[in-house]
Amino acid sequence: MANQLDLEEQEQLDQIKHFWKQYGNAITWALIAILAAFASWNFYNFWQRSQANQAAALFDEVERSIQSGDTTKIDRVFSDMKERFAATTYAQQSGLLAARHFARAGKPDAAKAALTWVAEKSSDTGYQAVAKLRLAGILMDAKDLDGALSQLGGKFPAGFEALVADRTGDILALQGNTPQAINHYLKAYKVFEPSTEYRRLVEVKLNALGVDVQGIAPVDTAQGK
Repeated sequence: MANQLDLEEQEQLDQIKHFWKQYGNAITWALIAILAAFASWNFYNFWQRSQANQAAALFDEVERSIQSGDTTKIDRVFSDMKERFAATTYAQQSGLLAARHFARAGKPDAAKAALTWVAEKSSDTGYQAVAKLRLAGILMDAKDLDGALSQLGGKFPAGFEALVADRTGDILALQGNTPQAINHYLKAYKVFEPSTEYRRLVEVKLNALGVDVQGIAPVDTAQGK
């Protein structure tokens, strides 16, 4: 009986050896690939968390620099943010904050550079839209009306239609294109909620161009215009 068991075990062992000889390398490489993928996934998650934490710390430094009004430091820290953490939302937020400070500090070129970077590099369409609107405003103040208008072309995410239309109306009005300015102001007026202060501002602009807006109903943006 013992001999029979020994023979069966030997046969099983021979089968295992034969199987491993035939498929062992493939199995080994498959396991290595799986383990490597798992290790890479863990490393990527760790790297993402590390990047986010470092970017958050640098963003705090940007905010502190803005609060202190240290323009030179803001420029240095923001440059560091762009170089090291350009793909993070902290970088885009830093760009918008830095641009606002530069504009208020009388440094329009620095403000334009920061906003252009956000508009071109951000992966978030909302940040891109905000940057383009603000950049259009700076260019409009600099009398670069064609440049300002070019910032408002193309697609904008939902929720920005009224703001884009209003800013476009401002530029067209400065260019002397009153009929088109009125059309864009009317579009903005219809999209803005009646209770918003911004809608009242657009109404003032339309009144100044001789347009009576009484009776114009707002547009239901959920159902389209």
